[in-house]
Amino acid sequence: MSNELAGMGAIRAEQGFAFRVWAPHADAVSIFGEFNDWDTGADPLTDEGNGYWYGHVGSARVGQEYKFWITHGENSFARRDPYSHQVTNSVGNSVLYDHADFDWEGNNAHCPPHHELVIYELHVGTFNNGPDADGTLFDVIDRLDHLTDLGINCIQIMPVAEFAGDMSWGYNPSDPFAVESSYGGPDALKSLVKACHERGISVIQDVVYNHFGPSDLDLWHFDGWSENDLGGIYFYNDWRSHTPWGDTRPDYGREEVRRYIRDNALMWLRDYHMDGLRLDMTPYMRSVDATELNLPEGWSLMRWLAETVREEFPGRIIIAEDLHGDPAVTSSDDGGAWFHAQWDSQFVHPVREALEETRDEWRSLAEVSDALTHTYGDAFARVIYTESHDEVANGRARVPASVDEGDQSGWAAQKRSTLGAALMLTAPGIPMLFQGQEYLEGGWFRDDVPLDWRRRDDYAGIANLYADLISLRLNRWGHSRGLTGAHIDVFHADESTNLLAHHRWAEGGPGDSVVVVANLSAQALESQRIGLPAGGTWTLRFNSDAPMYSSLFGHVESYDLDAHPDGADGLNFHADVTIAPYSVLVYSQQP
Repeated sequence: MSNELAGMGAIRAEQGFAFRVWAPHADAVSIFGEFNDWDTGADPLTDEGNGYWYGHVGSARVGQEYKFWITHGENSFARRDPYSHQVTNSVGNSVLYDHADFDWEGNNAHCPPHHELVIYELHVGTFNNGPDADGTLFDVIDRLDHLTDLGINCIQIMPVAEFAGDMSWGYNPSDPFAVESSYGGPDALKSLVKACHERGISVIQDVVYNHFGPSDLDLWHFDGWSENDLGGIYFYNDWRSHTPWGDTRPDYGREEVRRYIRDNALMWLRDYHMDGLRLDMTPYMRSVDATELNLPEGWSLMRWLAETVREEFPGRIIIAEDLHGDPAVTSSDDGGAWFHAQWDSQFVHPVREALEETRDEWRSLAEVSDALTHTYGDAFARVIYTESHDEVANGRARVPASVDEGDQSGWAAQKRSTLGAALMLTAPGIPMLFQGQEYLEGGWFRDDVPLDWRRRDDYAGIANLYADLISLRLNRWGHSRGLTGAHIDVFHADESTNLLAHHRWAEGGPGDSVVVVANLSAQALESQRIGLPAGGTWTLRFNSDAPMYSSLFGHVESYDLDAHPDGADGLNFHADVTIAPYSVLVYSQQP
């Protein structure tokens, strides 16, 4: 590239805008738009070499629409800017935008330490789409007080890059650098991030690099060239193109495409002040069919992105949705991708299976125990959850519906869904909730069905249960520091009674050590002997069966524990515990 203004796409200049585009097979390129009355011949770009074209239009202004006009052989055609930061829609025009125009008022990213993260995943279009809302990013701001009351300190937003149509999960990006127009565009996203940071909530952006599109995709045949009737310069043009979502896998071996994806990742962190990134389905970046590693250039791109985030944005987080239980995804070794964390299938699948199982004798405490203790070397290198957008759609419902489809707000649904939440929020890892989980949202996730916010009032007690668990998880009351720690010892797992108990600690001792007792059966258990890691009184800090959480709860009394010196479960002390069906008790000692 020449030594003109640096950058790609539309670049703000002292006068107007400069434009740079990569189109190596083009014979000529020009820029046209509202600034030159859409005259395709008025502003030709100069061939800089190596496939880059550059030009300057002094009359171009922010907010004006434009496109590139590309000539390839005998054909000429219009294309949106691959680096468009704003578009009219997925089949419309690019819009000139300058990130520097937004006033952040000193607001910047502030991702909490990973051992203190509690994530809430949400979908912009359905999170707040009631009678007075349109499902925009501004509407999400209107519900942030609920999230503040809940106590989470991070939201993870499902993809917001421009997609085909006005409703989508977001995993079909047509313009990776543009914020979805129906959500409100780039300033709306910045306003949401700013409002979150003002409330102490960090923001992680979900991004899609395993495929683009597949529809409304101006990147397809961008400069007129392709092979095998496939995608052209931005895509593989052979067997490596195939994904479950279409033949639109980016060419990770082409330097310009690698930089395009890297530029996109850094844009969210730099220009939108995001606290982190979550990469969608990384198995399809490193493998054509998510099995063998046959896309080593995709794996090296993952490593490059992770290294760049660590080096240029220390304190942020990069997460992989890999779901193969592969320690290399979060390993810093030469062969590792070095993500900070990965979504953990080793937690969600056995725990969901235990929650959904109708017969107590068929539950496996060994599998639940393995789920609680699974590690990738770092206790917080995994994101753990019982509900996510994938786990509550595509044939799988939310936990209350999976437990009892006929009575999704009944006793069994309430008890077992909150049991799962308590296991998740007391286990090592980064816990994550999915929107509406905290007030028993039922059915399954769809992009055209908004959350029913009336349930927030109907099941306020369940929401308070989640809030109390989150406060314990983050040690906000000063007596559960161990839940932020890396250590766990499952010291009691009785398959005959389905009673499980584990010890969590950071450094250990009063105010730090936490004992969690879980009953995974439909029967109340009385005077069950369990071990304890220390003598003295263990105060009951949380009881998921407390009647303040639900009118269906509270038929079994649980108490503080006095530790006796003769041991049990390999520990030096013991106590007898009473616990309600499908319940969790949390104990700790005074600091």
